[in-house]
Amino acid sequence: MALLATLHALVLKLFYRYAFDTCLEIDAKSPAFAAQAPGLAESPSALAVESRHQAWAGQLPKEPAELWDALAGFDSDSRDALFAHCIALTVNAVVDPYNRRPRAIAHADRIAQSVELDMAGAGWTPTVDNFLGRVTKPRILQAVREGCGEREAERIEHLKKGDMAAKAQDLLAGRGWVPEPLCTPGQPAPVESPADDASVPEADTAAAIAAE
Repeated sequence: MALLATLHALVLKLFYRYAFDTCLEIDAKSPAFAAQAPGLAESPSALAVESRHQAWAGQLPKEPAELWDALAGFDSDSRDALFAHCIALTVNAVVDPYNRRPRAIAHADRIAQSVELDMAGAGWTPTVDNFLGRVTKPRILQAVREGCGEREAERIEHLKKGDMAAKAQDLLAGRGWVPEPLCTPGQPAPVESPADDASVPEADTAAAIAAE
C-alpha cells in the first residue's frame, strides 16, 4: 500500500498539470533537458526517456481522479517499472558553478555506479555546442590529449579557439571520451588512440583523421 500511495503521488506530479488528488506531501521535480546544453534534448538518451514517458502517459487515465484505481489495477511488474521511470525523472546530477552540491553529486555517482551508467555508450559525444565551444583552449587540448593522444593535441594547439573546438569535435568523434563530470566512477578510461604511438606512420595518421 505504501508503494502504491507513493507511486500515485509521483505520477500525479510528473504526468498531470494539476496534482491535488493525494494527501501525501511528496513533491517531484523533473529537470528539463531543454534547459541544459544545446542538443541534449535531442540526444538518444533524452529521446528514449521521452518515448518511454509518452508510452506510460498513454496507459494512464486522462482524469487524475481516476489514477488510483488505474494504478491499483496494474500488475506488480508494471507498477515497479513506472515507479523506476518516475524516480529516474527526478534525478538531477547537474553541476552548476553557483551550486555544486557535493553530497548530491556523490549520491548521483553512487547511482551511476549501481546502474553501470556509460554516457558514451548511451550516445553522448563531445561537440562544439555541448562542450568544446564552452571551455577554454587548454581544456580542449586536454580533452584531445586524453581521447586521441599527445600528437593530435600538438597538431591543433596553434589554432584559434573556434577552429580548435571544431577540429577537436572531429578528432574525438567515436573515441568514447567524456569529460570528468560525465564519467562514472570506476569505469575504465577510453583506450588511448594508436595515433599517439610514434611508430604509426604520418600518412596513416592523416588518413585516420580524414576517415573520421
